[in-house]
Amino acid sequence: MPRLDLTASAADLTRAICDIPSVSDDETALADAIFDAVSALTHLEVHRDGDTIVARTHLGRAQRVAIAGHIDTVPINSNLPTREIEVDGEPHLWGRGTVDMKAGVAVQLKLAAELVDPRVDLTWLWYDHEEVEASRSGLTRLARSRPDLFAADFAILGEPSGGEVEGGCNGTLRAIVRTHGARAHSARSWMGENAIHAAAPILARLADYCAAEVPVEGLVYREGLNAVSISGGVAGNVIPDLCEIEVNYRFAPSRDAAEAERHVREVFDGFEVEITDLAEGARPGLDAALAQEFVAAVGAVPTAKYGWTDVARFSALGVPAVNYGPGDPMLAHHDQERVPLAQIESVERGLRAWLTSR
Repeated sequence: MPRLDLTASAADLTRAICDIPSVSDDETALADAIFDAVSALTHLEVHRDGDTIVARTHLGRAQRVAIAGHIDTVPINSNLPTREIEVDGEPHLWGRGTVDMKAGVAVQLKLAAELVDPRVDLTWLWYDHEEVEASRSGLTRLARSRPDLFAADFAILGEPSGGEVEGGCNGTLRAIVRTHGARAHSARSWMGENAIHAAAPILARLADYCAAEVPVEGLVYREGLNAVSISGGVAGNVIPDLCEIEVNYRFAPSRDAAEAERHVREVFDGFEVEITDLAEGARPGLDAALAQEFVAAVGAVPTAKYGWTDVARFSALGVPAVNYGPGDPMLAHHDQERVPLAQIESVERGLRAWLTSR
């Protein structure tokens, strides 16, 4: 079984974690390695739920901070094992998971091992199934079995943010928009009704859609509505009777789930719409005292998080949360995923300095 050395540098630990493949549904080997490593730390109470591991201090501090990161990745595409490369003269670690988000997890694991006397009590959460539908997330499961483990005054998600602070996040909705027709032989197409042709107005509405930029508590969130897949067809000589277009709506945290669903149904009025996944976003939460102290300590200028992250889970529980981690979010899921080694070190310094200041 792979073993993790938590005394290694955060960069070396990133490489070790990335080289343990953990595509969603295959996180157990990495979860085992993390569990074994943190279970040896006597200053932490460790709890495991499936492939989610939670480690907590109990120092009697007046405040508690939750720091979380997911351990799964999107599928590998010839980008493991990791290797060190230079980009514009700067050393980077290249490979699947380096950005999203094992560099952040590595920083967290190193600090979890070393910070035995932090300024606040800490809850570290490393969880599975973030890269798939929200219902399968380890945090969803944990919220049912141990909701007490989410208790905190402030939360930090180690999602890639370029070493800057990103407040809140957009919500996300996925839906299937369907058209129906009637099958016929393609040589006698007038005897049927082509469902794929009937989908043309759906694509036209998407092409004409203007994404809104929505200010929320001082940050500007950019929305988006896009087709992400299309399917239809029976055989090469049959007029299709069904076409399905999957759309993804990214909506500002000023909208709740009901408003987001209503908007999508209005855009596709006249068509059959099935909502398949829906997760609300999170407001920035930067007005909380701990959040302001954190932002000041790391010297960041907060920006909006366009993608959905698990800050939304904490926000829904009344816990203000931000994203702060190494890696360019534009390279998340990219085949050339890579993280600057200096950025891993910078995030480690920022978190360490804030968590140990008095």
